[in-house]
Amino acid sequence: MIVIPAVDLRAGRCVRLREGRADQETVFSEDPVATAVGWKARGAERLHVVDLDGAFAGEPRQAALIAEVVAAVAPLPVEVGGGLRSLSALEAALETGARWAVVGTRAALDPEFLGEACRKFPGRIIVAVDGRGERVAVRGWTEVAAEGVVDVGVRARDAGAAALLYTDVTRDGTELGPNVEATAALARAVELPILASGGVARVADLVRLAAVPRVIGTVVGRALYTGAIDLAAALAALEG
Repeated sequence: MIVIPAVDLRAGRCVRLREGRADQETVFSEDPVATAVGWKARGAERLHVVDLDGAFAGEPRQAALIAEVVAAVAPLPVEVGGGLRSLSALEAALETGARWAVVGTRAALDPEFLGEACRKFPGRIIVAVDGRGERVAVRGWTEVAAEGVVDVGVRARDAGAAALLYTDVTRDGTELGPNVEATAALARAVELPILASGGVARVADLVRLAAVPRVIGTVVGRALYTGAIDLAAALAALEG
């Protein structure tokens, strides 16, 4: 399992939100490009870049900055997300050089769109399954949909998604520990590669997630930025 640093962009800065709430923001860097380059220098094998403004607006808002980040860390693989709710937005995101595009809201609410996206961009669509309890949170996590977490995961598998990104939104940005049980349940039900996210606070959390079958990576944000987790130490622990 790999550790994937999160680079969350809001108003041109690198920030972290608590439980996805816009009013619970901590700014960690005024220079996201330098931040991303720093993670690459420290040994990151992949980056997770999110346009938070886009996630709230429903369409990309920081495309130029994302393209700059992707170019600065090339050839490091990058997954990008935030407001990617049309085929044209997906295409533009992938044209930056990003390896994968992350689709959440539209994937949960529009099965036809999800299938079309996976057909048009085979192997390059990651479906974000953002859980609030057993149901999925959508539109920048501001609403809870009727669709269940496992239902969306199964739909993504059947559509041909490359992987799932599972986040327990009640843990995200809290450093309260990941929801390992829910992550494992989704992995068992869907049988797709899983990226875990939300609440990771210490290296021991990463070790627990690494033991879950089909979890291939964990996205880590606040704990890396506060120093609660040292990236080099985490990588060494997982290699061991």
